[in-house]
Order: sequence, then C-alpha cells, then structure tokens
Amino acid sequence: MELLFRAVGEDQPGEKWQGLFAQHWPAYRHWFLSEGIEERPTYREALTKLRRYMPELVPTYERLCELSGGGDLEARFLSLYRPPAYLTGCSQVVWPDSKTPMLVRNYDYNPALCEGLILLSRWNGRAVLAMVDCLWGVLDGINDAGLAVSLTFGGRKAVGDGFGIPIVLRYILEFCETVEQVGEVMCRVPVHMAYNVTAVDPTGRFITALASPDRETRVREIPIAANHQTYIDWHTYARATATLERERFLFFRLREAGMTPERLISCFFRRPLYTTAYGRGFGTLYTSVYWPRRKTARFLWPDGAWDQSIARFEEGERRQQFYPEPALAAAPGHES
Repeated sequence: MELLFRAVGEDQPGEKWQGLFAQHWPAYRHWFLSEGIEERPTYREALTKLRRYMPELVPTYERLCELSGGGDLEARFLSLYRPPAYLTGCSQVVWPDSKTPMLVRNYDYNPALCEGLILLSRWNGRAVLAMVDCLWGVLDGINDAGLAVSLTFGGRKAVGDGFGIPIVLRYILEFCETVEQVGEVMCRVPVHMAYNVTAVDPTGRFITALASPDRETRVREIPIAANHQTYIDWHTYARATATLERERFLFFRLREAGMTPERLISCFFRRPLYTTAYGRGFGTLYTSVYWPRRKTARFLWPDGAWDQSIARFEEGERRQQFYPEPALAAAPGHES
C-alpha cells in the first residue's frame, strides 16, 4: 500500500485548493452518497446549522463552495453537517511540561481513505498548519497562537445530528487561542459521532473533551486519549483496536522514571500504539508531533521525518509505503 503525503501552502482558498477538490471529489462524492442522498441534510439545513454554531466560518465555507463549482451536492458535503459515519483508531498524549509542552499522536486509518495533505493557510487572518481531512477539515494541527489539537474516535456506536469532527477542529484552530476556548467550543457545537479532542496551548495547559451526539460533552484535564470515553461502550471495537491497552501504555509511560519527550515520541513506534492492521482500516499512517511554544510540527514514519513550521513552511511531497509487518526502526523523533 502506498500513500502520497503533500505539503501545500495557500493563504486564501484559490487554485491550489480547487485542484485538490477536483482530485478528491469523485471519491468523496461516492462516500457522501453511500447511504443514499435522502440520508444527507439539505443545503439550507446545513447552512442554517453552520450559521448557528460556527458563524465565523461561513465566509470561508461560501468561498470553498464557489471554488467547488457551486453545486448543491458539493455544498452539502463541504458543510460536514451530518456526514456518513466513519471510524478511525488513533492515540494521543500531551507531554505536560509548561516549559516545552508537546502533543504527540498516531493516526490509524485506511491508507486508501486518507488525503495525506498538510496545509498551511491564513483563511481568517490566522495561520493554521494542519493535516487535512474532507478537503478542509482538520485531523490534527497547530495555529499561530501556538494552540495544538488532535482527535481520536470515541469508541461509541451513537450517531446523531451534528457536525463531522474535522470541521470543528478547523473552527477551533481558526478562531481559538487557549484550551479554555477549545472546551467552550466543544461543549457548544454538536458532533455527529463520539470523539475525543485533546488540546494544549503554549502555557502547557491541556484538556481532553469527550464529545458524543447523545450526551453532554465532558471536558477533563487529562493528557491521554485513545478510543473510548471513561469506560468501554463498544466492547468488540475496543478489543479490535486495543484501546485500553494503548491508554494504559501511555499512562505508565508518562509516569516512567527518566521519561523524556524524545523517548515518549519513540514509544509511538512500538506496540500497542503502532499498528499494521491496514487491511482492517486501523493501520498507523503517520505520527505527528506539535510543539506549541515554537509553533512547529514534525510528521514521522518508521523510515523518516518531515519537519514543518508556521514560520518556515516548505511545500513538497513524500511517498510512504505501508506493509503488513514493517520492520520498525528507531523513530527519528528528536526536535531540531
């Protein structure tokens, strides 16, 4: 299996984003219609929800709709309101040091369904560096205020009215600066499935918001998230993804004598955090590391690293091969 990762910079949505949309739209259209068009919200309903919950994002949304051709189906998809259900794996942890806070995560998913796009944008007067999903949503990223966020699936079957979590993370990075603001957004904006959102800011403060469509969001000062929320709701999924084992592994690593940021990063290339279950859609596609004080990011694979920052961003490409049982090398996790 192979995935092309690309780094693209475009201050305002324009030709580059339009080209990306043209490339990915056929696959996203198929996914968006997979349950039948009658299951998807109308354009009017989606726009109404955006205006109610994330009004500051509407001008960007309208610009993207224009670049996509202005069609009804495209606009409904780009709202990311009540999209089809989908599952990921993922593990994430905050290095809780007020001097050098750090957010590390593994993204576990199917290589065929990942865009692999690292985008630097300034859509709303704020620089945002993020790994993109659904053409403008965010899987993990950092903004020029030094706020870093990432997500994991919450391990519950509940599906309801709400937004796909990537657009909520986009909203957070566009308009928030502190973890307190992140918590407020997560409590206010409805999501269509269960997700855990971990955030850390330059002061070293961190939170994890446990969000679901059928119960109130809980915001906790915990630095770890895997694929469940407080307790196991979906036992089959939990066993298949080893979510409890991953959470416990990270819990003990944070408390291990002599643990350092570099050693913690290297742990993400070890089992149970690193997985090769690509055929089941839960293989580790990349490890990302964000340093809020420096506003820098590093994207890691067993055989290499890609450094990026808001101040020194470089466009480029990297092809990554995924094998059922890769030989894991030592992770190149040290920050330069």
